[in-house]
Amino acid sequence: MTTRISIELVPRSRSGLRAELAAVAEHLPGADTINIPDFPRFSTRSWHGCGFARPRYRAIPHIRAVDLNPREPLPMAAHLDEHGIDEVIVITGDAPSDMSAKVYNVDAEAAIRRIRRELPHLKIYAGLDPYRQSLAREQDYLERKLEAGACGFFTQPFFDLRLMDAYADLLPEGAEVWWGATSVTSEGSEGYWRTRNHAVFPRQFQPTLEWNRRFAGELLAFARERGQHAYFMPIKADVVEYLGGIV
Repeated sequence: MTTRISIELVPRSRSGLRAELAAVAEHLPGADTINIPDFPRFSTRSWHGCGFARPRYRAIPHIRAVDLNPREPLPMAAHLDEHGIDEVIVITGDAPSDMSAKVYNVDAEAAIRRIRRELPHLKIYAGLDPYRQSLAREQDYLERKLEAGACGFFTQPFFDLRLMDAYADLLPEGAEVWWGATSVTSEGSEGYWRTRNHAVFPRQFQPTLEWNRRFAGELLAFARERGQHAYFMPIKADVVEYLGGIV
């Protein structure tokens, strides 16, 4: 399988998203895919943002299960069809901290089943989080998502190749995997990932652009060796400074 490379861009504004897409097009020739997370507080939802990335890139919007009203049509279906978007990532999603938006008691497994039933032409990816529970429990959760209709997984960002290697051995055979990395370039950002996401950092980790660039190259090599994919999430770092010369 040819390794695909995706850049995750946050749609804070349409003008900002267009500028980042232009920078990726000019400076990161190895990227062939854009994936866009969904934040209900932004006016540009993930599937709208993916429309801007088409047709130059394959585009993968994130779909939050908790936003899907079981009694209403899937809100993104027509837009996906209009722009030729045939892949999605389904996550459960967090409830808003201020409860300002309506959410539903729908988890990722249920959402995957529904999308598989109503939009059978879509390729559905689920999430893999190496930090939320034990390896054995996460492996069981991955199996259930595959049974629900997922074809593979986008991982939470990794910071340690040894942990990636451990998960690579547990993944079901045939599942497509997108290994993720992100830029953590300050002590505050490192603290956030440790406390909020319980991320595991190697002892030699340094919150510098140099360390993050080196790890991005190592993660991409890891994915290529296994015929799998990679995605990169630039956070508080210029996408070209982070990935230029690597992607």
